[in-house]
Amino acid sequence: MQERVQKDHVARRSSELGASSRENLRFVVTDRRFYSILFAAAGLLSLLPLGLGVYHLHVMIVSLFYVMMASSWNLLAGYTGQVSFAHAAFAGIGAYTSGILAVKFGVNPWLGVMLGTVLAGLFGLGMGVLCLRMGGIYLSLTTLGFSEILRIIITNEYEITRGTMGLQVPGLVAEYSKVAYFYIMLGGTMVTLMVLYKLIYSNIGLNFRAVQNDERAAASLGVDVVRMRVLAFTVSSALAGMAGALFGHYLLLITPEIPSLSQQFLILSMTVIGGMGSFLGPIVGAFSLEIFAEYIRAYGEYHVLVFGLVALVVARLAPKGLMGIAEPYLQDRFKPARTAAAASG
Repeated sequence: MQERVQKDHVARRSSELGASSRENLRFVVTDRRFYSILFAAAGLLSLLPLGLGVYHLHVMIVSLFYVMMASSWNLLAGYTGQVSFAHAAFAGIGAYTSGILAVKFGVNPWLGVMLGTVLAGLFGLGMGVLCLRMGGIYLSLTTLGFSEILRIIITNEYEITRGTMGLQVPGLVAEYSKVAYFYIMLGGTMVTLMVLYKLIYSNIGLNFRAVQNDERAAASLGVDVVRMRVLAFTVSSALAGMAGALFGHYLLLITPEIPSLSQQFLILSMTVIGGMGSFLGPIVGAFSLEIFAEYIRAYGEYHVLVFGLVALVVARLAPKGLMGIAEPYLQDRFKPARTAAAASG
């Protein structure tokens, strides 16, 4: 009897997931506004250096770094339901790989960024293969342990990483300029968002959603659950590695702060407060929280308390994040476009 109920449940969820997938795919394939919106937004942002001072430009550069980090972590947590606490650690792998190659071996920093991205992706692939079959709390604990092990190695390997003093690295441009780094980080953010968009709004993205909603129903539809999780983990890790490498060369000093757990929890907060599981949520959360954090630094040592209280209020009043508040208005705004897309399908 129990087996029959389970089979009925899987069949019903399979039908629901299949119908939802077809509907979403029909809409997404006909939606070509993403790139026009992305490049229009990038064009507007590219004008900011004309009117911002050095300090405010720095805030925008840091915000772009967090957009890359939060958006890539959202791919894993928001679309496959796997909570990893090693995302900042992968950023550290990318940063230290690029920095060590540049300092110790004279490798061009741009090539170092690419190699750091690849190595972070390989570490993500290895961890995904080993750990993603466990899932749930076991994955979270494993990634938490990995982050702490990496921090200890970085701190103790003074001859290589310079420990807590930090590793001084060369810049990505011949003459240091915050304007140049703003455009570099903006380019990295665009690459990150385009990669995520191509994954999320495709058949692979539908498989991600299916795995998140109901693993058994997804498996009954022929979805390789473990493979989808490993793919999401690998891509997410590689994008984090790229973000960390670019950010490290912007700072010209790579420290254990980049792969720290405090960074990880800040990235998590940005994603959740912005709206986990939505494409725009991490972007909104990263900009909002980073700019807000700069404003409340005036409270001195109490700014962390103020930051926590605001995060608690948002989590209590808007469990789906800031994008959850805006979602009804966005649905009304784009309802005609969805209807037209469905009709053309």
